[in-house]
Amino acid sequence: MKEKIERTLNRLQSDIPKPSSMNTSIERKARVEPLGDPNCSICGGVGYVRYDVPLGHEKFGKVELCACRAVDRAQVARARLYAMSNLERLKHLTFENFRTEGNPKVRHAITQIERDNLEFAKSVCQEFSEHLVGWILLEGSYGCGKTHLAAAIANAVVARGVPTLFITVPDLLDSLRFAYNSPETTFEARFDDIRNANLLVMDDFGTQNATGWAQEKLFQIINYRYINKLPTVVTTNLVLDEIESRIRSRLQDEELVRHVRIMTLDYRHPEETSNPGLSMLSLKDIKEMTFLTWQDRQNELGHEIVTVKTVERKGSGGMAVRDKEIEREKVTQAHLERLKRAHDAAADFAEHPRGWLVLLGPSFCGKTHLAAAIGHYRMGMGGQAIMADVSVLLDYLKQTFRPNSDISFDRRFYEIRTAPLLILDGFKESNMNSAWAEDKLYQILNYRYYDNLPTVITSQMDPESFARNHPSLWNKILDPTKCQVFSIDMPPFRKQRSKKERAKPSN
Repeated sequence: MKEKIERTLNRLQSDIPKPSSMNTSIERKARVEPLGDPNCSICGGVGYVRYDVPLGHEKFGKVELCACRAVDRAQVARARLYAMSNLERLKHLTFENFRTEGNPKVRHAITQIERDNLEFAKSVCQEFSEHLVGWILLEGSYGCGKTHLAAAIANAVVARGVPTLFITVPDLLDSLRFAYNSPETTFEARFDDIRNANLLVMDDFGTQNATGWAQEKLFQIINYRYINKLPTVVTTNLVLDEIESRIRSRLQDEELVRHVRIMTLDYRHPEETSNPGLSMLSLKDIKEMTFLTWQDRQNELGHEIVTVKTVERKGSGGMAVRDKEIEREKVTQAHLERLKRAHDAAADFAEHPRGWLVLLGPSFCGKTHLAAAIGHYRMGMGGQAIMADVSVLLDYLKQTFRPNSDISFDRRFYEIRTAPLLILDGFKESNMNSAWAEDKLYQILNYRYYDNLPTVITSQMDPESFARNHPSLWNKILDPTKCQVFSIDMPPFRKQRSKKERAKPSN
C-alpha cells in the first residue's frame, strides 16, 4: 500500500512542468534587478516607500514611488504625453519652414503689413519656445498659420526633452471620456497628465462640443494652469467675446498671456481674398468693373440723356407721395470734371487705402464701378476686401440666428467690422431699415471710424438727404482728417452695344 502511494506521488511530481532555463533567468533577473536604485538610502532598491505616520494622516497606508525613480517616471510621462500628442505627424512643422511671405503659388505676394504681422507672430512664438514663460494666445481665421506656429513651439520644446502635450481641444475631451473605461489608466491619472504637462498646447479652441461637462473640464484645466502659471499655448479662430466668460477672463490677463492676432490670407486658398459668401466682388458683372474698364465719358459731352427721377410731394392728409418724372439732361463739362475728381480720388484711395471715401450720386453715375475697382485693385495687390450691398449685409448677419447656422453672430459681425477694406454699396434712407439694422450699421461704422479702417460708402442720397437720415454718421463723414466726400451728380451712363452685338439679328 505504501509503495502504491509512493508511485502515485512520484507520477504526480513528474507531471508538474519544471521551470525552463529562460523562465529561471527571468525570475533570477527580477530578483537581482530591483525596481529602484539598489544604492538608494531611502527605499534600499525597492522603488516604493511607505510613510510611518499615525492613523488619520493623509499618507497613512499609502505606498508612493521613491524619489530614486523620478527619472524613470519622467521618461514614462514624457512618452505618454508624446503618444497622446500625435506630434509624430506634425514634426515637419517647424519655425524654419514657416513662410512669412505667404503661399508661393499665389499670383501676388501678401502685403507688407501682413508679412510684418507674420514675422511678429513667429518671433513671439520662437521666444516663447526658448524660455517657456507665460502663455500665448494665437487668434486668427482658418489657414493663417496658427497650428503651424503652435506645432513649431511643441517640436522645439520636445527636442529639448521637455514633456509636452500638443492636442486639439476636441481630442483632449475625448481622451478624458475614454479614460473612464480604459484598462490602461484612470480618469484621474489622465486628467492629471494633461493639467500638469510641462507645456500644454491646446489647438482649435472653440471647435469642441460645448456641453456643460466639457466646459467645466476645460475650465478646471485652464484655471489650474493659470493659478500655477504653467506654460500654455492656445490657438483659436474665435474672437474673445465668443469664449466662455471665466476662461475669457483668464485669457485677457495681459501680465500672463501674450495675445497674438494673425491677420493674413488662408494659406491653403490664397486666391480667396474676400468673403465669397457675402462679397459682390465675385459676381460676373462686378468683376468687369475695374479701373481698366472705366470710361471717362468725354465722348458724351453735350449729349442729351433721358432720365427718370423720383419727386416727393405731400398728398392728401399730409402723407408723402412719390411721383416719377421723365427729364432730359445734357452732359456738361462740369459733370465730366466731377466724375474725373471722383475717379482720381478712387484711384489714389486704391493705391493708398486710408480713412473713408464716400461716393454720392444717382443710379448708374459710376459710383459702384469706382467702389468695385478699388476692391479689385486691392485684391490684385494681395490684400483683402469685402464689398457688400447694405441690405444683403444685414441679411447675412441675420442668417446666424437660424437654428442650423454653423457660425455665431459675434464671429460674423467681427469679421465684417474688422475687414481690412469694407465697401458698403447702396446706403439707403433710415426709414428703409429696422431699428436693429440701423444699430448694427452704426456699430460697424463707428468701430471702423475710431480704428481708422479703410472704408468706402456709396449712396444715391444727396448730401442733404444723407445728413437728414444719418446725422451721427454724417458728422463723422464731415471730418476732413479721415473722410473724403464726392458727389457725382450727372446723368446716368448708358452702355453702348458693340458693333458685333448690333449686327446680331433680333429674335
